[in-house]
This record gives sequence, structure tokens and C-alpha cells, in this order.
Amino acid sequence: MFWQRGLGQIEVICGSMFSGKSEELIRRLRRARIARQRVQVFKPAVDDRSGDREVVSHSEQRVGALPVSSSADIMRLTADRTEVVGVDEVQFFDAGIVDVVGKLANQGKRVILAGLDQDWRGRPFDPMPALMATAEYVTKTLAVCSRCGAPANKSQRLVSDDGKVLIGAGEAYEPRCRRCFEPEFARQLGIDFDASAGDPAAVGREDS
Repeated sequence: MFWQRGLGQIEVICGSMFSGKSEELIRRLRRARIARQRVQVFKPAVDDRSGDREVVSHSEQRVGALPVSSSADIMRLTADRTEVVGVDEVQFFDAGIVDVVGKLANQGKRVILAGLDQDWRGRPFDPMPALMATAEYVTKTLAVCSRCGAPANKSQRLVSDDGKVLIGAGEAYEPRCRRCFEPEFARQLGIDFDASAGDPAAVGREDS
């Protein structure tokens, strides 16, 4: 991404789970630090999968981060001298994040955001559409479909929970392509076992 000190901009890295969003965020933040730019990193406090004070990619790359509960916390805690602001899992923040990152960019800061662009039903994940619309740069990352190996842009939920937000990783989600994606959990169960038999453990067993 082109950026020079004092030139504010917003960069959005988006895609499905397991598509390398956090890895790309960490890569850009590390390059900013190599360039001796002042960097702050934030993450939603609700996401405690990798501990309280780190952003960790699925490839185990790490960067220190401050957990916050709201977009207002990001605005309040960003230092005046900070040049680059990174935010991971930005889809978990409230709608105010759109105004916050806009204000930070207007102050001349480079704001780099990473998050899911679709929820588990394949629908746009607010506030990502608004962030993508106002960003100077949008990078769409793709995973590998766990079923057929095609490029995947969907996050398949694997557990019985119909809430919009369910924090989890490989035990709760897998990447799927458009063809293999099942947006309704009742149908997802049918992929993995015969629901009429009532025995998930019977997967792969031959009939006696």
C-alpha cells in the first residue's frame, strides 16, 4: 500500500475465516515498524481466543494489541503521535467504528483494518460494508475450501448456534466455496452425518 507520513488513509483487509486476514494485517504492521513509524494495535475485548493482549494469525504470527470494548475506546486511547493504527476483527465493533476510523484518517493516520466481510449465513457483516465503501484500499483474501479445495470466501459454521456472533476457530468454522457453502445449519448437519439415524458417530461405518 502506498502511504507517506501525514497522509491519512483507511485500508480494509477482508474475507472469510482462515483466509489470512490477520496474517496480512500483521505483515503491514511489521513493515510500518521497520520504517520506524509509531504503531498502535487494537482488538475487540470479546475475542479472547489468542489471549488478552495479542493478535495471533492461524499461522501463529503474533503482534501485541490492546483489547478494547468499543470504538470510542479506540478513539480515546490512540495517541496523538501515533502514525499507524491497526484493528483486528473489526466486524465485532459497534457502528461507531466507521466514524472513528474516518476521524483518525482525517488526522493523517494510516488506519489498517482486518475483519470478516460476511457472517455465517453469507450476509454482509456490519459495519464492514461501510468501512469498505469509505476506504482508500480494500484487499479481499480467499481461503481454501475444506470440501473441494476451490477458492473459498464463506465461513461455514459447524456447531448448532444461530446467533450472529459466535467466537471460535477450527472447532466451530471451516472455509467453504460458493458451491459447497450451506447457509442454514439444519442443512449443514446433513453434510456430516445422517440426521435420521441420530448417531453422528456412525459416519463412515459400513452397514452390518
